[in-house]
Amino acid sequence: MTENPSPSGPDLTQGIPVSALDGGKLLGHVGKQDVLLLQIADEILAIDAFCSHYHGPLIDGLVEDYTVRCPWHHACFDLRSGEALRAPAISPLSSWRVDQRDGHIFVEDKRDEPGGMRPASRTAAPEKIVIIGGGAAGFAAAEMLRRHDFQGSIVMLSADTAGPVDRPNLSKDYLAGSAPEEWVPLRSEKYYTRMKIDLRLRTEVTSIDSSARNVVTANGDQIAYDRLLLATGAEPVRLTIPGADQPNVYTLRTLDDCRAIIAAAQGARCAVVIGASFIGLEVAASLRARNIDVRVVAPGKRPMERVLGPEMGDFVRALHEEHGVIFHLEDTVVAIEGSKVRLRSGAVYEADFIVAGIGVRPRLALAEQAGLTIDDGVVVNAHLETSVPGIYAAGDIARWPDPYSGENIRVEHWVVAQRQGQVAARNMLGQQEKFDSVPFFWSQHYDVPINYVGHAEKWQEIDVDGDINARDCSVQYKKDGRILATATIYRDLESLDAEIRMERAGSPPGLTRG
Repeated sequence: MTENPSPSGPDLTQGIPVSALDGGKLLGHVGKQDVLLLQIADEILAIDAFCSHYHGPLIDGLVEDYTVRCPWHHACFDLRSGEALRAPAISPLSSWRVDQRDGHIFVEDKRDEPGGMRPASRTAAPEKIVIIGGGAAGFAAAEMLRRHDFQGSIVMLSADTAGPVDRPNLSKDYLAGSAPEEWVPLRSEKYYTRMKIDLRLRTEVTSIDSSARNVVTANGDQIAYDRLLLATGAEPVRLTIPGADQPNVYTLRTLDDCRAIIAAAQGARCAVVIGASFIGLEVAASLRARNIDVRVVAPGKRPMERVLGPEMGDFVRALHEEHGVIFHLEDTVVAIEGSKVRLRSGAVYEADFIVAGIGVRPRLALAEQAGLTIDDGVVVNAHLETSVPGIYAAGDIARWPDPYSGENIRVEHWVVAQRQGQVAARNMLGQQEKFDSVPFFWSQHYDVPINYVGHAEKWQEIDVDGDINARDCSVQYKKDGRILATATIYRDLESLDAEIRMERAGSPPGLTRG
């Protein structure tokens, strides 16, 4: 999320020989703006060189069917228009005019602003859309509705005190103190006013009347809808041990939660993190960046073994231990007594504060009250519509038919939530688009990113290509000889390629046997 201090490569306004491109990619600049040149067949295209999400270098990305995918977090852009086609990128890139004269390529001016997506059908579009939830899915849906030139009303109801935020940053750079708070909101307050999105914060929805097509809030407001999106997300699992309600015990889900942990960290010397989940360990890494001594207590034998397997789990543990984290595995916290944390093993440790990262559960109360079909989440069809016509669900609560595993799955990934919100928005406008995006998430531990594509709740074997401990590997999770998911460290193109192959095949990437 930082800008390059100076432009790269040749000055494209002065022209470069066509032969310099040689059918591939070239990074140059126009003034202070970095521009990426690409040749596809006989066509030469130019686009901003860095992803609009976290400024990932697109020259290291994957070009496919006039799109380019970011190597870092798998955002995708249209090479002709610059449009952000899929999350986590929301903002478009500029595309540039390319001229060829006397065997040289010249780039001098931007094209017109991206034209946006196809407008919604005026005859099929609803007039009133209500979105319940102010997280990734809800925001992505509202943004996509306006991007499709939807002219009706959008009411977005959120129980949070802050507008939609970049939630992954809450456990990473912002918590670590290396990102300012102005990076955290997905859009400014003025954006919602300008786009006529009626964002109502601190608003709890108490019931849904699907027959009358309205929702009721805690203060008695009744809000009518033609289409409704449920994007209520998940909430942290709370500790139930003695002392769990003390003011020095925190969970991390919202911006307010993160601010509270940052305040607790000021002047603190030591902390205990309960749980060796992705969130728990990212919190541990962020607190170590603040020079706080950290102990991690978890019942498992290895961190994140259930998702990543034993070898990756051992690597993650060793990585954190290199940075000073002390693990207490195969143990649990049984009581918190002021600043003392008591373990089942009998050990007692001092902690200025405690962060519990023991998982989340989907918020399903509204869906249950509305009579929607529930099965470890809100059951939706391939178009993300629930059992009640006109009501859609997206994000952490949605359980959808995954074309790759052939099973109904529910995942709690930020990027999946955004992409589901985008698809739900288009379908609320009358399109019949199947949600077939490959699940993707990333996790950052110090300087080591782990990218994961696919979904493997259970596997029979794990194949490792490369060296996990050398931080150069691709790890494949297989069942019945089929690759269900791939985790990579510093192999971004392999991660993107796994995603592409899964999309093309409609089944797990590589689909190998034996």
